[in-house]
Amino acid sequence: MTTHTFDNIRNFSIVAHIDHGKSTLADRLIQFTGGLTKREMVEQVLDSMDIERERGITIKAQTVRLDYTAQDGKTYILNLMDTPGHVDFAYEVSRSLAACEGSLLVVDASQGVEAQTLANVYHALDANHEIVPVLNKADLPAAEPERVKEQIEEVIGLDASQAVLISAKTGLNIEGVLEAIVTRLPPPSGDETAPLKALLVDSWYDAYLGVVVLVRVIDGSLKKGSDITMIGTDARYVVDKIGVFKPKMTDVEILGPGEVGFITAQIKQVADTRVGDTITESKRKTTTPLPGFKPAQPVVFCGLFPVDAAQFEDLRAAMGRLRLNDASFSYEMESSAALGFGFRCGFLGLLHLEIIQERLEREFNLDLIATAPSVIYKLKMRDGSEIELHNPADMPDVMKIEAVQEPWIRATILTPDEYLGSVLKLCQDRRGSQIDLNYVGKRAMVVYDLPLNEVVFDFYDRLKSISKGYASFDYNITDYREGDLVKMSLLVNAEPVDALSMLVHRTRAEYRGRAMCEKLKELIPQHLFQIPIQAALGGKIIARETISALRKDVTAKCYGGDISRKRKLLDKQKEGKKRMRQFGRVEIPQEAFIAALKMED
Repeated sequence: MTTHTFDNIRNFSIVAHIDHGKSTLADRLIQFTGGLTKREMVEQVLDSMDIERERGITIKAQTVRLDYTAQDGKTYILNLMDTPGHVDFAYEVSRSLAACEGSLLVVDASQGVEAQTLANVYHALDANHEIVPVLNKADLPAAEPERVKEQIEEVIGLDASQAVLISAKTGLNIEGVLEAIVTRLPPPSGDETAPLKALLVDSWYDAYLGVVVLVRVIDGSLKKGSDITMIGTDARYVVDKIGVFKPKMTDVEILGPGEVGFITAQIKQVADTRVGDTITESKRKTTTPLPGFKPAQPVVFCGLFPVDAAQFEDLRAAMGRLRLNDASFSYEMESSAALGFGFRCGFLGLLHLEIIQERLEREFNLDLIATAPSVIYKLKMRDGSEIELHNPADMPDVMKIEAVQEPWIRATILTPDEYLGSVLKLCQDRRGSQIDLNYVGKRAMVVYDLPLNEVVFDFYDRLKSISKGYASFDYNITDYREGDLVKMSLLVNAEPVDALSMLVHRTRAEYRGRAMCEKLKELIPQHLFQIPIQAALGGKIIARETISALRKDVTAKCYGGDISRKRKLLDKQKEGKKRMRQFGRVEIPQEAFIAALKMED
């Protein structure tokens, strides 16, 4: 088999920590190569979702094709993949990298290397990428390019002597970046005559075109009318439209080896197009499919319920549509005594959860309530079987359980020296064990093993607040370990509230229980009878608060006279309250649930 290199093509992605300027650099590259006119240019062109714009983060990896005439006079085709920097979307990063041969590593020249910079560079190195370091924000007074170059060499082990200094905001030295892409990144290689082999990089649903599939051709070529087969799902389609993004959709006749573009083929469901699948011709199949990606594993689960039960069907439809565009989001139906019908959903992390919830509320006008996030526990039963527990309310009888295992993560935290003490204390409080501590320039790099259920709750918020926003955090799941975990249930007026039950470590149970009871006491309004709020482990009550009764002054019309007249009226009231307490229902307002679930430390 003869392999040609396609000298005028470069496929590259941009990797960086959050906010180091990936999307802004992408804007400048598009503008410099004339992909869009000045009038069409908006900030963060490739962040097309409203939420991406508002939060200033990239959620979906996007791609664009640029034509650039280099200083040597040749015209190059550059395929750029803009990737997310946030840890929850790491799988978006890994699949974009698989479609490229090189990466631009963007580092903020004033802040230096951060936790996610490391994580994403390791993804790129795993994909055998050639990496060009780019120092952004070099025009700021606080920029220290020499120090940051040393840091890149020390921490990542990349030669940074040739790093390109730019300012993506002002457009300083953007041509330097383009020249580096053309001269320092390798061209793709492939065989035009071999059977078609293309990587399915991404797919999404378009109201007019049906499912749009983003592909990177490795060998062979894709033409209009080609009869193709997806190897993973064994589905056959005929291609109706082929094109590239410049960033606007532009039709082309053919995609050859090394090229990145999109196809549509009257595919109805995004679920039929698995990311990482290999596309080949139905008549001449390729013998070796591509290795593909590991499917994204959800790590955080939570229940989503409509505030108004009548919206349940709308919620089901909305989830189906979101699932079309986001294959990493999974859901199944569940019902709860307190909240009615809803769905148990799986997410890649807390940010992913927040964003899905926000998209459901915004794009589909739903009012939702989310239960406390929990992780997947593994239960070893006495009869030798193993169960995965997604929802603490479903925990079986304690007598049948041999051991409970919980997921642990390896977390890397980079923090300025002055906050190191509080960061270490936070990790110790969360049952962490320290693995490593060393210095990267002026910043401390701490590596900790932590239980994931302590992290999903509010660890990230706490970390940001104690370090005034300067600490950065990245993690990956390592293994399951046995832990002394117990199910804590909350009782309101002696009735358990299933939506608020959670698995906690025995040492933290009392603290967590007391905090929840105090919180609920503030949130549940007074009734005409006394309401006890209790936190219990099994049959043992570990914390209690009491909401006092609202009382009517029944003795108001007695003036003077014997005390027994007043006693008689008060006793009558007492009897009535007792009876109400037996039959009275406690209305827990929706806001109380939401606030109790957002419990701060």
